[in-house]
Amino acid sequence: MSELASFHDVLFPLAVSFGATGGPERRNEIVALTSGREKRNARFAHSRRHYDAGTGLRSLEDLHEVLAFFEARRGSLHAFRFRDPFDMKSCAPTKSPSPLDQALGIGDGATRRFALIKTYGAGADAYQRPIDRPVAGSLRVAVGGTEAPVQDFSFDAATGEVLFGAGKAPADGQPVTAGFEFDVPVRFDTDRLSVSLKAFKAGQIPSIPLIEVQP
Repeated sequence: MSELASFHDVLFPLAVSFGATGGPERRNEIVALTSGREKRNARFAHSRRHYDAGTGLRSLEDLHEVLAFFEARRGSLHAFRFRDPFDMKSCAPTKSPSPLDQALGIGDGATRRFALIKTYGAGADAYQRPIDRPVAGSLRVAVGGTEAPVQDFSFDAATGEVLFGAGKAPADGQPVTAGFEFDVPVRFDTDRLSVSLKAFKAGQIPSIPLIEVQP
């Protein structure tokens, strides 16, 4: 069963997420050879993000909101949307998304589906991260450098692809690009939240671990 089979399309409290800590994790196997050299192998094609939302709590109201959210998700049972405070746009954090931000592919006159991705780095070493939870209303698409009308395309959340309408397939040789804001699908990485009102008032922040889930 897909981890997103029990996905709740709701956003974790935004004010709390902007104070969270965390980031991507890579899993690599490193074997030291007798010659002193190393043999390295990537265990997974994609990174997996971990966060601690406890550092984002600023008030008892925040804590109450997170507790209610935790209960509604039944702990770690259901995944949900999380706004990564460090990486949530197709462009630099201080800029607004443009339909020219990310290259999705080249049209051939027939293909109507293009996977939504964000590219990190350049050249042969570039990493293409699949994006399957764009923020509603933020997706902008261009064909051949010209922005496409919103009625010409949609987003298929089941496959993570931009889908052009019938008769709207990009012409042969035309580059397809996109810009967007996006959320990360995560779940609680615990089935227990432990917090003391006395400790919270004293500035001792509880840990609220979150982990990215894959489609």
